[in-house]
Amino acid sequence: MVINPVSIGDRPAPAVQESSGGCGCGGCGCGGGNGATDEATVGSVDLASATTATYGVEGMTCGHCVSAVTQELSTVPGVTDVDITLVKDGVSTVTVRSAAPLDVDTVRAAVDEAGYALVDNA
Repeated sequence: MVINPVSIGDRPAPAVQESSGGCGCGGCGCGGGNGATDEATVGSVDLASATTATYGVEGMTCGHCVSAVTQELSTVPGVTDVDITLVKDGVSTVTVRSAAPLDVDTVRAAVDEAGYALVDNA
């Protein structure tokens, strides 16, 4: 299944590859939840002038989760790109590019608003 998360600015949304087993997060309606670990990568954009920070986020299980976190982080002033490597039922890697360094509490609040937990600054 291919899910397209939220676009940032004028760039098209990157595709997320999911297994056909579903995720079980309750938000996307795929009805999965088999407990297996899948990885999906959301595309990346090289922004040479940006600041990049990587965070661990717990609780994401599918493309809907990726979309929710991407959407919330995209509303943070200065954020230019969000890349997420989904680790189903584990700690996903969220890379945020911004015009200037972001306050970790601001990132934590955005992730929390999406319904997930920031676990560390990788």
